[in-house]
Amino acid sequence: MDNNYIIKINCRDEKGLIYKISNVLYQNSVNIVKNREFVDLENKKFFFRAIVNGNIYVKKITEELSSVLPVNANIYLSKKRKKNLVIFCTKESHAIGDILLKYYSNELNANILAVISNHEDLKPLVDKFNIPYYFISHENISKVEYEKKMLKVLSKYDIDYIILAKYMRILSPNFVKQFKNKIINIHHSFLPAFVGANPYKQAYDRGVKIIGATAHIVNNNLDEGPIIFQDIIRVDHTYSWKEMRFAGKNVEKTVLSNAINLALEDRIFINGNKTVIF
Repeated sequence: MDNNYIIKINCRDEKGLIYKISNVLYQNSVNIVKNREFVDLENKKFFFRAIVNGNIYVKKITEELSSVLPVNANIYLSKKRKKNLVIFCTKESHAIGDILLKYYSNELNANILAVISNHEDLKPLVDKFNIPYYFISHENISKVEYEKKMLKVLSKYDIDYIILAKYMRILSPNFVKQFKNKIINIHHSFLPAFVGANPYKQAYDRGVKIIGATAHIVNNNLDEGPIIFQDIIRVDHTYSWKEMRFAGKNVEKTVLSNAINLALEDRIFINGNKTVIF
């Protein structure tokens, strides 16, 4: 049985932090299995993540760490466990299909609680995995009312992360605020960037040599949240725009999968509008 816990700490940097943390853990007979740390020298911030085991008393250790660390230190101490996910999707199947297959094959250390979509197209796919599918139409309804219906569904579940698997609607600031740093999005990213309809056709017309994808935390600035994971592939003049789209979808699946795994393993720290990834 896995008795490992994750400790994550970020705070103002000062001398002796590693000693103080290690001493608290030692005094509580906690063994450090693996740890990493990073100091953002420019902003004087300290980041620490460790896998530990032993007879962990979460409240006691958290209080003792808080007493020796700088004021307002962020301390997270939790037993390693499966995280709870809800997936948002629209019509494209490649991103959610990849997640569902990994879930079915026990390659995803998570519980998929539900799928929410503003279209019914992917219901037959999701039904094959016996996961609740909620169709909430955005037609002939205000954005406020639409999101109220979504929030009503979400209130049924204890959610760690919401995954936007090519969900093609912009979430309001009010919605994002209720799930701060818990919404992960995937989108294509070209050099240069292309927006609007059929970005792969736009990229083809410009003769791009690199296509890629970016997974990020959602905030109130469209596609500008803290980046979790990115990847690219090279293309050339022999690619049709449809071949570019096919290659791009493969990159999107890989990037989203990596970002989800980093979240499930508690490897992500938010550092302003950037991330520290351990």
